[in-house]
Amino acid sequence: MSTEKSGLVVTAHPGDFVWRAGGAIALHAGKGYRMKIACLSYGERGESQWAWKKAGISLDEVKAGRRAEAEAAAAVLGAEIEFFDAGDYPLRPTEAMLDRLIDIYREVKPAFVLTHALEDPYNFDHPVAAHLAQEARIVAQSAGHKPDPARSYAAPPVFLFEPHQPEQCNYKPNVILNIDAVWETKRKAFEILAAQKHLWDYYTRVALNRGVQGGRNTGKPMTYGEAYQRLFPEALEVLA
Repeated sequence: MSTEKSGLVVTAHPGDFVWRAGGAIALHAGKGYRMKIACLSYGERGESQWAWKKAGISLDEVKAGRRAEAEAAAAVLGAEIEFFDAGDYPLRPTEAMLDRLIDIYREVKPAFVLTHALEDPYNFDHPVAAHLAQEARIVAQSAGHKPDPARSYAAPPVFLFEPHQPEQCNYKPNVILNIDAVWETKRKAFEILAAQKHLWDYYTRVALNRGVQGGRNTGKPMTYGEAYQRLFPEALEVLA
């Protein structure tokens, strides 16, 4: 039996896994984790502002361009990526998507899951993706779903990555991940996303702000950080 550790990222659009979780992906991939990204859409409508500035471009052309960007960004971060091609703005999951995501949970057996905040009044696709990630996690635990007596599976902890405007999303991070060691890798992944170049500097500032907060809360030097909100309680033997 493989003892390889793994992590799963469930993202609504390609840019989301880069801006919000690129550091965590690269950091764990560098430690030998198998990092799997389940990308529900290509972000072809709502996440491709620059692409649509080209007169006469088609939806299929935009999707192809975003797929190429997402594959390249995932490769830079050290992850594998699977596309669901569900469409975005709006994102409407199907039973087939849920079924496939359940299978991914059972195949990958992630040590942790990263996904969107539970609320986002600016982008309904994001909580929809978070809901799908949670539902698949729950059903994957069910012994009666595609029964297999030999199956070994434990539901992983879920960490919600930072939304674009956290104050409006009832988002309160309780984990700040130090991504200093992989910041340059994350920045390289940023620069692959040409359709969203207006966000490169914004998310650099976000990482710097979280780095300051991480250093203040740990007492250890930190320049770049990523914020997460743990969804379920952590069981501890002792507090420190």
